[in-house]
Amino acid sequence: MSSDDDNLVLFRRAPQGLSRRSVKQFAHTIRNELAGGSSFCCLITDDRELRRLNRLFRKKDYATDVLSFPSMGENGVLGEMAISGQRAREQASEFGHSLQTEVELLMLHGLLHLLGFDHETDRGRMARVEADWRARLGLPAGLIERARA
Repeated sequence: MSSDDDNLVLFRRAPQGLSRRSVKQFAHTIRNELAGGSSFCCLITDDRELRRLNRLFRKKDYATDVLSFPSMGENGVLGEMAISGQRAREQASEFGHSLQTEVELLMLHGLLHLLGFDHETDRGRMARVEADWRARLGLPAGLIERARA
């Protein structure tokens, strides 16, 4: 991986047991295969930080699992996302898979938002694209499917 890959994922208060190397490798894979090489930055942090960001940018006062901040492709950068490691750990336990798998699901979902998809308004398009990429990447049911259940 190049030095640019070092900036794909930033770890601030990331949960114990999460393989930083594996998370960075997954980010590298989806950047190259899904985003066509366009870069993004993913912050892995805690509920407190996600709650602060959610309150600041969305006026919603609660922690969430993933937030995406598109940059409109300026300088070849798609934008930034933040993932709560605490939410990821809880959701991984709830859905019976590893913390690593949950972080990958959240990162995939966040990247699709950075690419312009919006499951709240696109009549199922994001759900279909996410399902296709989950299958390609060997991931279980994602956020959209879980919300429908």
